[in-house]
Amino acid sequence: MTTYTPPLKDFHFILHDVLKVQDSDIPGYDELEPDFTSAVLEESGKLCRDVLHPLNHIGDVEGCRLENGVVRTPTGFKEAFDQLREGGWPTLDCDPEYGGQGMPYILSAAVGEMQVSANMGLNMYAGLTHGAYSTIHAYGTEEQKNTFLPKMVTAEWTATMNLTEPHSGTDLGLLRTKAVPQDDGTYAITGTKIFISSGDHDMAENIIHLVLAKIPGGPDGVKGISLFIVPKFIVNEDGSLGNHNNVVCSKLEEKMGIHGSSTCVMNYDGSTGYLLGEEHKGLRAMFTMMNEARISVGLQGVAMAAVAYENAAAYAKERLQGRDVTGPKNPEGPADPIIVHPDVRRALMDQKSFVEGGRAFILYGGTLIDRAARAHDADAEGLISLLTPVIKGFLTDKGFDSTVKAQQLYGGHGYIEETGASQFVRDARIPMIYEGANGVQALDLVGRKLAADGGKHVMAFFDIVKSFIKENEGNAELKRDFLDPLKAGSKDLQAAAMYFMQEGMKNPHAALAGSSDFMHLFGHVCLGLMWAQMAKASMEALENGASDTAFYENKLATGRYYMARQLPETALCLARIQSGAEPVMSLAAEAF
Repeated sequence: MTTYTPPLKDFHFILHDVLKVQDSDIPGYDELEPDFTSAVLEESGKLCRDVLHPLNHIGDVEGCRLENGVVRTPTGFKEAFDQLREGGWPTLDCDPEYGGQGMPYILSAAVGEMQVSANMGLNMYAGLTHGAYSTIHAYGTEEQKNTFLPKMVTAEWTATMNLTEPHSGTDLGLLRTKAVPQDDGTYAITGTKIFISSGDHDMAENIIHLVLAKIPGGPDGVKGISLFIVPKFIVNEDGSLGNHNNVVCSKLEEKMGIHGSSTCVMNYDGSTGYLLGEEHKGLRAMFTMMNEARISVGLQGVAMAAVAYENAAAYAKERLQGRDVTGPKNPEGPADPIIVHPDVRRALMDQKSFVEGGRAFILYGGTLIDRAARAHDADAEGLISLLTPVIKGFLTDKGFDSTVKAQQLYGGHGYIEETGASQFVRDARIPMIYEGANGVQALDLVGRKLAADGGKHVMAFFDIVKSFIKENEGNAELKRDFLDPLKAGSKDLQAAAMYFMQEGMKNPHAALAGSSDFMHLFGHVCLGLMWAQMAKASMEALENGASDTAFYENKLATGRYYMARQLPETALCLARIQSGAEPVMSLAAEAF
């Protein structure tokens, strides 16, 4: 079946050659010395390669089972989850006050990529727990934090996010789940939630559900939504587990992919809930979890593309088919390996250049998250807020596209289950949908984030690009191959933003019809910036006599490919945007 090799060299390069984390003024980054980060990532990589990935196919084939109201996870999952707990991996960047290790988020992001590549289904059980931890940490009372966080940090208790209902997806103002106040200060939660990842399973003692519900008599729409902590088992005052809390998984969804992850229909029947934050301010609190989840989902797009590419590249080197048009490259064999063919190389380069650029973009985003949280930097917080829909939407769109290209290289063997290529495609499909479908991400980017704080944050991004180009245009090779294409892409992005400003007020459809193209245009410029920075670091390493010259030369070749073959898509995106709403909206609804 498939293999997984942790990209340790690439992580080291991005962290220390490109981002230079050890020299950053972000609090805590001075501890991120190369020897330390290498030791952490190497240990995590071993667990991902040797324990998690061998269970990936098993999780896909077996899936989860609902037995007498309890979800049973696939063979080996519980033991692997125990190893994750014992190694302290869920605690990596959590608050030491509640048992965390207090490391920067950026290190957790690198570990997260490896875990998702190795076994996305298994990774999801702890994934949302971290978001719930962050939400309770930000909005909980001291009693709530002391009651729930220590066991959530260690993943002895896992957690979920309960938003969607059968009739209500993106439009949360329609939700019907009720929270009736009780005399003891708790609330009785009644309603049904669907598509709840890790809603029930057999790998944790307790499951802490964060549930959106409406208190009777509150404001209509989203202004009347509150957020509640609803544990599967009531937690007694001494921390022990008490009675079951009338929280039941009534159905497991049959899904296209991530079969190893339980996706549940959850029924709440007068369940005891504890208000988290203020009444009718639940959406604001839940967005803490949702924004964190969206970054993690963008990471999933890169991670799935990475493991799919690794296996497709190996197959392309082994599969014999046809001859190179310029002459045999394997004259002793009956045919040449398919990697000699230009179109196969194109597909592999599309994948490789996306994966390595996307990985750098995620880790760059990690520095913004750390700067915002650790240095209380409002500008960094504004910039990562702007980039969140780009990270989520663009990276998952392109990540899925990469897995399809990987599958295509197998020919008919990619369509059968034996090679494992199909699982990567199926698993990579859901990140485009959950945590806000990518069309919604594009609308959020254009409708809210672009104009936030008077456009301050998008202007800051333009300044980052301009400054990098200006500072490095004296390097003729860098300018020709990287800075000039980046400048052209950035101009396209600025022209698109200007179009929205000029036309959007007169005709909102003109902006919204181009929102997905704008998200992709923005994403390409972000990856172009990452490739320009990686090219500069690679050139400096070669000039300084780096021993591993092949690594840096390959990095430059891959970057040149992205700048020449992928980044020019910004012009196409701009042309679509500037065509306005007419081509999109001209057909009457009944004509579809």
